[in-house]
Amino acid sequence: MTLCMSHSPGFARDHEEADGHQFRAGVASVREIVEAWDPTLVVFFGSDHRRAFGEILPAISVVLSAEGLGDSESPTGPYDVPKETARGLAAHLLGADFDVAITRHIALDHGFGQTTADILGGLDSRPVIPIFINCATFPLARPGRSAELGRAVAEYFKASDERVLFIGSGGMSHNPPTLALTSEGLSEEERRAVSAAHREAAKDDIRPEWDREMLGRLESDDTAWTDDVTTEELQAGGVGAHELRTWFAAYTAGGQGMKTVAYEPVREWLTGLGIAVSRGAYDLHMPRQR
Repeated sequence: MTLCMSHSPGFARDHEEADGHQFRAGVASVREIVEAWDPTLVVFFGSDHRRAFGEILPAISVVLSAEGLGDSESPTGPYDVPKETARGLAAHLLGADFDVAITRHIALDHGFGQTTADILGGLDSRPVIPIFINCATFPLARPGRSAELGRAVAEYFKASDERVLFIGSGGMSHNPPTLALTSEGLSEEERRAVSAAHREAAKDDIRPEWDREMLGRLESDDTAWTDDVTTEELQAGGVGAHELRTWFAAYTAGGQGMKTVAYEPVREWLTGLGIAVSRGAYDLHMPRQR
């Protein structure tokens, strides 16, 4: 099963639930779908916002042990990472000509933590293998490399008895000032200052038509189109749209067309928010939601 889903600090901070009602309903629906499908392992393709990875920045890394950083009201505490399975996956990827890095332990930011908590209930609710894909700054691998990564990951689990849920978290169109206007990591105080100064302008950087076109392309069972997506195409959705690399990895790992559960451009959160699940899971479980 595959789940692709946006994350947003605005979602976590909106305690009064003033915005994003369609997105919230979609989150509740896919949470029930995941619970019904009952995965025994989650492979989570996620990004970072220049917090977790600093002096050393890999293009791709398999994480062997992790905790939540707690930024932007994301959760803290340990992830339940099956270390030997993660190590075996890394060895498989190296054998498949992916020069992946290994991260022995790291505090992952909301790019992993928010969706993990929202969908699984907590960071340690189910076994999770985090796979970091750099989506924020140089060195950015071509988007199609993420698609190839997803297929290679799926190959490793092909003969496994695990019920694997592949998650891609990030996007869709958004142009957050802290990423668009800076090239290096900032302190939390500096982040707040940059965001406050440019927040209003960023509300106009959501591209609903671009988002809906991408969701439409994800409906195809033929994932080959992802191999040809360019960095320039993603940039058209803003710097935050580069996080769709995580979606491409999850989509190709699942190897099945996606169904859109929810899409909503939320100006207050500066983001076009989408949720899509693999068609098989949608058809099996969504009727219960209707």
